[in-house]
Formats: sequence, C-alpha cells, structure tokens
Amino acid sequence: MPQASTPQAALSAVLEHIGKEQDRYVSDLQEFVRIPSVSADPKHKEDVRAAAEWLMGRLEQAGMENVTLVETSGHPGIVADHLHAGPDAPTLLVYGHYDTQPAEKSDGWVHEPFEGALEGGRIWGRGSTDDKGQLICHINAAEAWLKSGGGLPINLKMVFEGEEEVGSFHFAEILDKTGDRLRADLLIVSDSPMRGEDKPAITYSLRGLSYFFVDVDGPGSDLHSGIFGGTVWNPAEALAHMLATCKDPKSGKVLIDGFYDDVVEPTAEERERLKEVSDPDAVFLKNTGASALFGEEGWTPTERTGLRPTFEVNGIRAGYIGEGSKTVIPRTAHAKVSCRLVADQDPHRVKELVATHLKKVAPEGVRVSVELHNLGHPVRADPDHPMFVAVEKALVDTFDNRPALLPEGGSIPAVADMQKRLGVVPILVGFGHKDENMHAPEESFRLKNLFRGTEAAARIYGEIAAQKRG
Repeated sequence: MPQASTPQAALSAVLEHIGKEQDRYVSDLQEFVRIPSVSADPKHKEDVRAAAEWLMGRLEQAGMENVTLVETSGHPGIVADHLHAGPDAPTLLVYGHYDTQPAEKSDGWVHEPFEGALEGGRIWGRGSTDDKGQLICHINAAEAWLKSGGGLPINLKMVFEGEEEVGSFHFAEILDKTGDRLRADLLIVSDSPMRGEDKPAITYSLRGLSYFFVDVDGPGSDLHSGIFGGTVWNPAEALAHMLATCKDPKSGKVLIDGFYDDVVEPTAEERERLKEVSDPDAVFLKNTGASALFGEEGWTPTERTGLRPTFEVNGIRAGYIGEGSKTVIPRTAHAKVSCRLVADQDPHRVKELVATHLKKVAPEGVRVSVELHNLGHPVRADPDHPMFVAVEKALVDTFDNRPALLPEGGSIPAVADMQKRLGVVPILVGFGHKDENMHAPEESFRLKNLFRGTEAAARIYGEIAAQKRG
C-alpha cells in the first residue's frame, strides 16, 4: 500500500497556526463548557439551543460554509461544509455531539460542573471531554487549514447533534432533512478515549443497545404482608426470580433462547491482535473499584467489553424503600434492563427475545410487559480499509506511537444510522482518556490533548487527501 504524505509546506503552516492559537483554543472550550447543555433535563432546553448557536458561530468563525441549524422534534442538529477541494478529492464527514450528561456540584464534584475551571493542565467541567473538547479539535483543525494552509485538501462536512446523551432519538430527522448533503467517503468520530498517555487508538466497532423497561403487575393494590403474605405472588420477588433466569451466575452466559444466534464471532487474528493491547485484570479491577471480576467464561475483560454482548439490570424499583418500615406486598415491580449488542444483532429482535423469555418464566398470578425505550444498532468497520492507513499515519506523526485497533463497548446510535443511510466507512479516533471521568463527577479534558487532538485532526485531513492521490 503506498505511503501517504502531505505537502510539507502547507502542513508546516497549519501546525504553526495551531501553535499560535492555543490560548484561544483554551478560552473557547471554557466558554463552550460553561453552557449547561444537558439534553435530558427539560429545564435546560434553552441552554441546549444556546450551545447549538454558540457552535454555529464558532463554525462560521473558522471559515466553514452553509452553517445550518436543523430543527428536529427534540433538540436541533447543526450541519456545515466546505467543498472546494474538487470533485476528485475525498469527502470526509465529521460527527460529534454538543449535549452533555446532567451534573450537580452535590454529585461529588470539587469544581463547579459548568464553570470550565482551568487547573493542573486540564479544563474541568461537564462535557469537557465528552464531547465538546474532542469535537472542537476538528473545528480548530479546519480553521487552521483554511486560514494558513491554502485551503482544505479535502471536501469537509460536519454534523453535530444535541441528543447523543439521550439516545439520538431524533437524529434520523437530521438525516431526513439533509438528504444527500451529508454523503461522504469516510466518517470520523472523536468521542472515545485513547489507550493511554500518548497512546492513540482507532476504534473500529461499537456495540449496539437494546434498553427496555420491565413491568410486573400483581394484586389489585398493595397488600398487608401479615394478612396476605404467603397467599399471592409478590411482584418484587417474581421480578427478582425472572431476572435471575436470564444469566448463568457461574459462566456469565446469557441464557435467553436465541440471544447469540446473530452474533458475528471475532476471528482468531482479531483476538490475537487484541491480546497485544489488552489491559490486565488488575487494571480493570482498579478502574471498577470491584473486589473481583465476573463475565462470560472464555473471554478476557477487554474482549467482553468490545466483542461480546451483555445482559445487565440497570435498576429495580418496588415496594416501600423510605425511612422506617412499611410491611406491604407491593402491587407492582419495575426494572430497567439493557443489552449491549455486537454485529449482527438487531435491538428489536433482542427485545422480543427477552420479552418472550420473561413472560415464559413469569409465575402464574403476575402480568409482565416489556417496553423498548432506547436502541442503537452495532457498528463494525473493516480495519484493513485504505483510509485506516491514512488515519494511522496521522496519529503516528502526532503522538509518535502506532495506534491500537480497538473494539469499543459503548454505543453511539447516530454512527450506525450514518453507516446504514449514507454508506460511509466509520472510524472512531478519540482524544480523551478514561481517567477524564466521562459521565462522572470531575469530568476534565487535558490541554495537551486539546492541542494534539487539533494537530491530529489537521494531519488526518492531509493524509486522507494524500492517500487518495497515492
């Protein structure tokens, strides 16, 4: 495969521009983080829109064109492009999200969650690494090419949404309204962690998601447990028994009929390659704070989180859990359950398999309903695709380390939608770190990676163009 390279003079000018603008990059990200764009909380609806408007202004300032707010039934999306590299140049689509998880100081934060504090070489705040800091690296990179490199060497398109943290419910509306405008050769997503300090990673797969509510109804009302205890099925107990039948407590294997039927098994080569970059068990123990690991037998923790599907109970609610005692048999019991999926599992089919199983094992005297609440299809790309070579070279030149090829355990529903609807090859190149507390108190983003992420994005644009020429 030919070795890609970028015109050195143009790249040197781009990198020089990035070096001079670092102070502005920091202040921009601080300003962005200060907008509490919490998509899950209706009281922040206007804040989410304010973040979208801020982002539009930053895109226009960078020199991107046709910057458009795309209204949806929920929070808006943003699209922009710059298409002057010519019909023979490759077209890259960059995706990111500007919404954040909820955050309150009382959750365990030292810093104010939406202050954007600067301390210890990091910006602290909700959304700083997930995904505002990573997203803005691409805008900075595009600006550097447009203002100092003689123009972008590729045709560049960008799409940012405000609902990733709540499941991208209305992302399909963005695709519907933009039509062919977002078609591209390659999709880059920067919304994932690196492997470690100065150790980049390219993620080639994402797990999908089937998330559902399980409701168990029993007697017509709460009952006195002394008068009626031992005469009817307690919905809380029934739910516990039902959920316990879904997974083998020894092997970790999901016991639902048909659950593994559509799973694409990893190749021996893939598993061997993953061994070279897998974290040891001790690292997983440290990161989880657990006293022991548990999971599907025959697979390492790294394989379990990237290559295997799961069944997890996320929450259970039933009966009286307030102060003091209240001796009742509850009328209802509820659980929230999620299954992380791998190619080629379908979230709708998995929900039906789970529902069938739970209704089959439900005891007589209770009624069971299973409602699909959130879903995302799994994503898998070919790591031998030529565009991976260009991205890999850009990361090597930036971090002086060859990137690890990794599967990712999380889900980004919009990526699956774009792969299916637009036919793009997806590559995830993250600039965050696992210790930057995505979704947790004290989220942060390293300034070093704000600058190097911008450099990496700029190099990626050049290398993609060079790969096409080569």
